[in-house]
Amino acid sequence: MVVVLSRFVAFTNKHPIVRGMISYATIWPVSNFIQQSMAGKNFETFDWMTPLRFSIYGGLFTAPTLYAWVRLASIIWPAPGLKTAVTKAVIEQMTYGPAALICFYFGMSLLEGRTVEEAIETVKLKFLPSWQVGIFFWPVLQTINFAWVPEKNRVPYVSACSLVWCCFLSYMHQLQLKNQEKQEAIKQAIGN
Repeated sequence: MVVVLSRFVAFTNKHPIVRGMISYATIWPVSNFIQQSMAGKNFETFDWMTPLRFSIYGGLFTAPTLYAWVRLASIIWPAPGLKTAVTKAVIEQMTYGPAALICFYFGMSLLEGRTVEEAIETVKLKFLPSWQVGIFFWPVLQTINFAWVPEKNRVPYVSACSLVWCCFLSYMHQLQLKNQEKQEAIKQAIGN
């Protein structure tokens, strides 16, 4: 077992994108389970498909795109230090952050089987409120990341931070689903 573990560690050291993909594929569904638990669900009432979608999306989309951003930022601003870290964090919040949020809401809607039009509507409803919260959340954490976390561990660090962020995104997503259910119930009540 030790040999397998040491080979795995060596492989992820050689291919840090894999480390990020594994961390996102694990941490994002955990955050959804936390959010569902906070909403009063338990093992028998969990929506098991949503964490699966979070795992697929986080591991196969978010981790690779974040890895690409972190590598690009390190190439563009190679100098270490707090000033460079702040620059990277602010630019990320103005570029990668909005794109990541739009992709998240759009992609998760499609994974739920919604139409492109419904996915666009979800983005319109949720992007700005989520991004406004993210402006206060991510720059501080990313400054720490770029200033003190070794590059090979930056994506896993962000995935750990995203446990809280993903709980928030999951909450926003579930809030929209509940609002849609209420609107449909009102329409049915009016129609009857």
